[in-house]
Formats: sequence, C-alpha cells, structure tokens
Amino acid sequence: MRLDREKLRLYLVTDSTGLSDECFLHKIEEALIGGVTIVQIREKDKSTREYMELAAKVHELTKKYNVPLIVDDRIDVAMAIDAEGVHLGQSDMPVDIARAIIGENKIIGATTKTVEQAKEAYEKGADYLGVGAIYPTTTKVKTILTSVDTLKDICAAVPIPANAIGGLNRDNMQILKGAPIAGICVVSAIMKSDDPRKAAEGLVEGFLAL
Repeated sequence: MRLDREKLRLYLVTDSTGLSDECFLHKIEEALIGGVTIVQIREKDKSTREYMELAAKVHELTKKYNVPLIVDDRIDVAMAIDAEGVHLGQSDMPVDIARAIIGENKIIGATTKTVEQAKEAYEKGADYLGVGAIYPTTTKVKTILTSVDTLKDICAAVPIPANAIGGLNRDNMQILKGAPIAGICVVSAIMKSDDPRKAAEGLVEGFLAL
C-alpha cells in the first residue's frame, strides 16, 4: 500500500502518557470519527511487547475507519502487526535499509528539517515527509525549529508530499498559509483535548481554510 496524498490531511501522532489503554483508545477513536486521516503510534517508553500489544489494538481501530497506521521508529513492531508503514527520524534506521526490509508495498515516512535531508529521504525511497518543528512542542521529543520558508523550499525540492509538524493547533496554523503541504501533524492538539472528535473537526476545517 502506497500513500494517497489525501490521507495525509490530518496526521495524528499518539501520546499515551498518563492515559489508561481504555482512555487512550477512546481518544483515538473519537479523533478518527472527527476526521483524522492517518495515525502514527509513537511510544518511547514501552517494552517491545507492550508496544506491539498496544499497536495491535490501535490497528484494529484504524482498520475500522480505513485509515493507515504508521509505527514510529520500530520496523519490528510495524511488521509484527502488519501496520501500513513506519516513520523514521534522522537518528533512526536509514530509509533505504528500511525499504529493503519492509518491502515496496509499505509506507515509509521520514522526518526532515532541511532541503538536503528531504532530498536524501526522497532518493532513498521515502513516501512522505514530516517537516518541523514549526513551533515548540510540549511532547518529550527534542525539537529544532524549522521556518515556514524552509518548509516551502522542501515542498519545492521533492515530488513527494510533505506535512508540517510541531506545536500546531487550530489557532496558530495560519502561519502555514501558502505552503503547498499535504497536511498537518498534531499530537497535543488532539491527545490533550477533552473532546478529540471536536478538536479533529476543527483542525480539518482550519487546514482546508488555509
């Protein structure tokens, strides 16, 4: 399965911190109902077994709504649960090696912050890019800010779709106006919302208005 650009419109990166599995899965399902078009499960602190078991539960939900599931970093977990793809950061396995392992029919995304990184990811076989952070984030991931001008340069430099990521929400995404991105990636804007369905609906509405 390769990636339809439309599937990148609202990209949810999960964060289970402080949540029971039940609450975590409920938030994801509500977000899917609200318009999330692709989900990346990201778990930095779980054991391989815990990560695999939780990812399998998330995959059952995403399949129900015909939404691709991407596993952050862990190709072994992605293959174990037959997820639709994997997302790789700059310190993770190189894209070309991941492609050789995971095959041509799976999706590979790559995080990039510069035009050079974007070109390399594309040449090595990435299907889409996550570009950022546009704003500082509240997640535990270390962030280096990327300007919207650089985001536009990346979109112009490679033929694969790119998404903006990093601290984005309904109220601040106007900064992206004019950037030819496929969509936006969010974590806190949905995972920390009391109403993930409404949050997702608002994010879709905001993106379509750009």
